[in-house]
Amino acid sequence: MDKLTDPHTLASILVAIATVATVLTVAQPLLSTDRLGKRMKTVASERERIRAREREKLKQQKGSLRSEPKAYMKRVVDRFNLTEWLGTTKAKSQMASAGLRGPQAETAFLFFRLVTPIAFALVCAVYMFVIRIVDWPMTVKIGAVMGAAYLGIKAPEIYVSNVIKKRQSSIGRAFPDSMDLLLICVESGMSIEAAFRKVASEIGIQSVPLAEELALTTAELSYLPERRTAYENLAKRVAIESVKQIATVLIQAERYGTPLGQALRVLGQESRDQRLLAAEQKAAALPPKLTVPMIIFFLPVLFAVILTPAIIQISATMK
Repeated sequence: MDKLTDPHTLASILVAIATVATVLTVAQPLLSTDRLGKRMKTVASERERIRAREREKLKQQKGSLRSEPKAYMKRVVDRFNLTEWLGTTKAKSQMASAGLRGPQAETAFLFFRLVTPIAFALVCAVYMFVIRIVDWPMTVKIGAVMGAAYLGIKAPEIYVSNVIKKRQSSIGRAFPDSMDLLLICVESGMSIEAAFRKVASEIGIQSVPLAEELALTTAELSYLPERRTAYENLAKRVAIESVKQIATVLIQAERYGTPLGQALRVLGQESRDQRLLAAEQKAAALPPKLTVPMIIFFLPVLFAVILTPAIIQISATMK
């Protein structure tokens, strides 16, 4: 107790504590581990593994999203330089929305855009001037040939538009279920790449176009330097309001770190409500559409059934 109460001893103890604290303070930055750096390295290595795995999957696939154009089509397109005066940015975006990707799709579109009007015009000219199926004036026949040529120009665009509508209809029907699956995957702790890959493998039973788009987005998330570009490309290709909303939510979550669970749940419910509203609109539009067929086909038969006995009785009475 005398030693502990001695001022010199207390001063020595305090000096020792201060020295140890000073040494620890100076050495702490050198001894501490960079946890954030390790986590960033882990994420980078995981991304590299994902990229390597996606490359292996693409190599193992028999088909590919991109195919080489046919030789004769490519020769015609290059010879007449159709890309310059028939190819448009709108047509390229429409083909991407229709699932027609790669140089083969673009070359075939330009080829048929050149060949189809010529074929339509020749067929119409043969019917008008050689077979002479109708006796029209010369000016009317020339106008019919020009109209057939114009129809041939628009035929590839009409075909692409029909394919786009079918794909959008298929994607719209399966999108709410895909949002539910994506929500389950995200809330279970899966990364967005793994969630997209899982949803793409499961949703293919309901909608092959949606599974294809999600798989392509997964590959873009692995390859592209910015993930935002992959989400924007998905919204541009599909061109559906629900998909645009989910792309915006994913971009905001990527930039600001906002939680995805509640947003995905709300978007899934909105998509389901939109699907139900579209079904109700079709059901409400059915009676006006049935009015003309009923007038043309049902009412004459109904009048015949009702009036025929009366007409027979009247004729028998008059005899």
